[in-house]
Amino acid sequence: MPPDTPSAPRLQPPAAAISRRDFVRATAVAGAAAGLAPAFAACDRGPRLNLYIWSDYLAPDTISGFERDTGIRVTVDTYESNEEMAAKLLAGAQGYDVIVPSSYILPSLVRQELLLSIPAGSLGNLGNIAPIFRTAAANPVPAYAVPYEWGLTGIVWRQDKIPTLPATWGVFLDPAHPGPMTMMDDGREVLGSMLRYRGHSINSTDPAALEQAKADALAARPNLRAYVSAPVKGQLVSGDVWIAQLWNGDAAQARREAPGLAFLVPLEGSNIWIDFMAIPANAPNVPEALKFIDYILRPPVGAAISAATGYGSANAAATALLEDPVRYPTPEEMTRLEFQHDLGETSALYDRLWTEVKAG
Repeated sequence: MPPDTPSAPRLQPPAAAISRRDFVRATAVAGAAAGLAPAFAACDRGPRLNLYIWSDYLAPDTISGFERDTGIRVTVDTYESNEEMAAKLLAGAQGYDVIVPSSYILPSLVRQELLLSIPAGSLGNLGNIAPIFRTAAANPVPAYAVPYEWGLTGIVWRQDKIPTLPATWGVFLDPAHPGPMTMMDDGREVLGSMLRYRGHSINSTDPAALEQAKADALAARPNLRAYVSAPVKGQLVSGDVWIAQLWNGDAAQARREAPGLAFLVPLEGSNIWIDFMAIPANAPNVPEALKFIDYILRPPVGAAISAATGYGSANAAATALLEDPVRYPTPEEMTRLEFQHDLGETSALYDRLWTEVKAG
């Protein structure tokens, strides 16, 4: 049972204070890339596919159905943030055939020549993508990435512990708020929520606004049990956590086990995001990767993924098959939502501020 008041913060240890550029240089000098290869089975000489994806982001039968349909064996490795995935690719990880990055990091991956261009005409099911996800605003690099699913970032809480939650990011800044809380282990999400709290864009490049976001994040830090993303679902279900910053689909997954959970997007606004399927530049199994992406674009397959994950499908034909599809925001709701953008050189400032927040 959780205590009546929050326990002392048990925050995860800070990430190493190293930029992505330094990380690449260090690993290149050390020749460490070979040691970063994923643990794929080497004894199976048949066709293979190695998938690197967010956790809990497939339907239970997605992989088995693809294997049965194509005869291609699949190995799945998971990550919890775009930065974790990108750092592994930048360090020279070998063996991944399909990755699932979010829109804001795609331009950076393309600039650094980490993605393959998808050959025109290679995906027979590409026409199933909804028109709204084909726009330049939704997909900044259409030649390299295929829309997968979309979602929102907000706050999930236990209504049995807190019947009504204030619809504000300020909840995390209130030391008197009852119950253990967590925020995501994701610098863009945490700093973005603090930027919105002060009325700024989640894509702000203003140093003063970013320093204030860091100060607010540091003020919230003592009130938190941890920085944790998808794995917080189990803690919400058990009651070890009462309030969490989380994505809407993961909140929906947790709510299946704990119907008393509720989700809201704070009035100050938040992040709407789209994840994509892409092929790393050093993918060893490109034909298999194209087959997998085209398989995901089949309407029944996409519908099953959306139903299992609680996220919206970018596939219009898949959405049409769902009894209760995730509804895309209305124009009024979109006034409070933003897509994260590639911030170019300012990304290094975000990285530094996030490292300082986690270090306390």
